[in-house]
Amino acid sequence: MHPAVQHLRRSDPVLRDLIDRAGPFAIDYHPPVFATLARSIVSQQLSGRAAATIWGRLATAARPRRITPAFIASLSTEQLRACGLSAAKAASLHDLARRTGEGEIRFRALAAMPDEEVIAHLTPVRGVGVWTAHMFLIFALRRPDVLPTGDLGIRNAMCRAWSLSAPPDPGQMETLAAPWRPWRSVACWYLWRSLDNQAAL
Repeated sequence: MHPAVQHLRRSDPVLRDLIDRAGPFAIDYHPPVFATLARSIVSQQLSGRAAATIWGRLATAARPRRITPAFIASLSTEQLRACGLSAAKAASLHDLARRTGEGEIRFRALAAMPDEEVIAHLTPVRGVGVWTAHMFLIFALRRPDVLPTGDLGIRNAMCRAWSLSAPPDPGQMETLAAPWRPWRSVACWYLWRSLDNQAAL
């Protein structure tokens, strides 16, 4: 059994029940690279199927190359919109590509940064807020102790599991999650699963 799961089962009886129902921990990680964050921007506020369709169009347009800062920068807003992106997301991808190409965003350096520094490094990019940075920390950088207090799914899962009258605010979430340290990311994966949601970046 994963040491995180052992700790969470011991530390919180409510979470233990969720773990027993969900089964083994099997998070789907992604590499901490430009394309992963670009795909996260594409996926914001879309169903998984719609996001996959748009990303597939971008991947097809890139062939035989990969989706890189240079490739995104080479596309016009009209070309990005033709793939299904909104004007706002096209602008976000262009901003991410420019900042990465100019060395302002350094993906290779992220692994050595503390969580808060990663958030500060990524959030100047248009369309990348704290929530997106939290998802990148969990699913790309594999940080074990992230609590995404802005995630509606986590709030709803906590509300249901702990029989709360309303979804908890960030302070309440921090209090409930205190026993989960240093494995709050793993606990969140189980909370997503409790909603029958395939958690993903």
